[in-house]
Amino acid sequence: MQRTALIALAAAVAAVAAGQAVLMLAPAVRAASATLPGGHPQGPGTASVAMGHDGHYWAETRINGHPVRMLVDTGATVVSLSAADARRVGVDPASLTYGLKVATAAGEARAARITLASVAVDGAVVRNVDALVLDRDTDASLLGMSYLRRLSGFEATPQALRLHP
Repeated sequence: MQRTALIALAAAVAAVAAGQAVLMLAPAVRAASATLPGGHPQGPGTASVAMGHDGHYWAETRINGHPVRMLVDTGATVVSLSAADARRVGVDPASLTYGLKVATAAGEARAARITLASVAVDGAVVRNVDALVLDRDTDASLLGMSYLRRLSGFEATPQALRLHP
């Protein structure tokens, strides 16, 4: 238990330090992109997520056709839903088996693995997305890499995150 707490603390400190380093960079240097083979950085169908006043990218998603506001998190391996957002998209948290332990910014939680039929951001739709439902509510649901890596690419700039389907 103590070892897990130390690992989670070290990961949180590293994440904060990395975030502060990025914020200190000049805007021209801060722009970053990740385009996978076959990607089109400015191609048709590009979705956009504006940077929020807090410096984070908050995506207005549609999960299984239902609206959910999510924090874009490239450090999250999978899409992660709070219990409230799971209910919003038609998943009954009480019917799930919470067999996984996960480290979150708010501490350790238990999670259940699910598959979402569809996740869409401004027209960038991905089907059959791996996700986790946490056994408790969190500050935000996370739009993680199980969605992002299924795009042809994405580009982060100081103004917006561009998603390339």
